Amino acid sequence: MIIDTDVLIWYLRGDENAQKTISDSIPFKLSVISYMELLRGMKNKNELRVTRTCLKKWSTEIIQINENISSRAMFFMEDYCLSHSMEYGDAVIAATALEYHEILLTANYRRYGFIPNIQIRKFRPKR
Repeated sequence: MIIDTDVLIWYLRGDENAQKTISDSIPFKLSVISYMELLRGMKNKNELRVTRTCLKKWSTEIIQINENISSRAMFFMEDYCLSHSMEYGDAVIAATALEYHEILLTANYRRYGFIPNIQIRKFRPKR
């Protein structure tokens, strides 16, 4: 399973559903884009340390962008940028899930649901 950035953000905010879902999904994978998006939202080095500790404890594999992922993401942008307002990060995350034949766990399923053959597991935060 590949976990989308939003689920990890909910986890870091203390959402009970996210904490249970993450625990039940170990080990899981992340696109390098999700890792970078997490970094972008951090306020200090302590948050980075906590996140890195969690990812290591969970044996999380961070998947790098390869030529196949890059090509697939490029085609997604060509096909869906104008019609569905797809953003480049979402294109890479979707391409990663498809390239690795993994289910994508996300609360933002509207960002991915129009992509043929993608397997999505919907996450709902407790709020």
